[in-house]
Amino acid sequence: MSPSGCRAEPAGCRAEPAGCRAEPAAPRVGAGVQRAEPFGVTKGCAFTKGGTGLIRLDKLLTHFGCGTRRQVIDAVRRGRAKVNGRVCCDPAAKVDPEQDEIQFDGAVQSYQRHRYLLMNKPSGVITAVSDRRETVLDLIPESERRGLFPVGRLDRDTEGLLILTTDGQLCHALMSPRRRIEKVYLAGVSGTLAEDAPQQFANGLTLRDGTACRPAGLSPAGDEHGLALWRITLQEGKYHQVKRMIAAVGGHVETLRRIAVGPLSLPPGLPTGQCRPLTTEELHELFRAVGDAEYQG
Repeated sequence: MSPSGCRAEPAGCRAEPAGCRAEPAAPRVGAGVQRAEPFGVTKGCAFTKGGTGLIRLDKLLTHFGCGTRRQVIDAVRRGRAKVNGRVCCDPAAKVDPEQDEIQFDGAVQSYQRHRYLLMNKPSGVITAVSDRRETVLDLIPESERRGLFPVGRLDRDTEGLLILTTDGQLCHALMSPRRRIEKVYLAGVSGTLAEDAPQQFANGLTLRDGTACRPAGLSPAGDEHGLALWRITLQEGKYHQVKRMIAAVGGHVETLRRIAVGPLSLPPGLPTGQCRPLTTEELHELFRAVGDAEYQG
């Protein structure tokens, strides 16, 4: 006899098993950052469409952010999950995330081969995977970190938008100078800038050590905490570039926050030190910005 959860009509996987009604009685359980656990390859239930990447249903739903593993197991046993239109009450049932349609509380769950997170980086944290000091990865629960790395680098004292992903190809594209992906910063500046500072930026500034910078944008953006705010737009990412460019025109950067990368803007409601998954719309825009016609998922 086949193991439980792996027959064509196993206990817990029937269309309408006892105690497994199709209509959910409770709201969707908590959401969170998508899990980083690798997916295993194993045999699975006969009602799946088949494939080589079969994994447990409860593990996949946890990856989707439908709740903790324990919450998901309880929800599946109560009949709140469907596989290819059929109620499945067996948390251990094997499914193929790339071929099977998985529903939870009536909502179809979309599988992503890679993970993409947007973080509001705080000051005082290192942009690195590991370091003796606190890193941006330390701000993410340990169980969620596997495979993630930051795209590019923000200085320790710089805040704002930082992308973390498991997608090395996208990371390379976003960091490639030839792609000319714009990065926008708000700098709190002390001192008085040269009158022609915006024009110097637009012409392509040469730093004091002789480093040539590409044309960049510089415009006033009000003031904050007694400092003049300047909006700086770059298409490259040299070492301490914003600070060195502002110094070259007579100012000193006291605070620095990145507010945009390409088509992505820092969400106003995202607390400092927190992150969230990029939406499908944001991913489509990001992939178009680096020259890929469509995000493939």
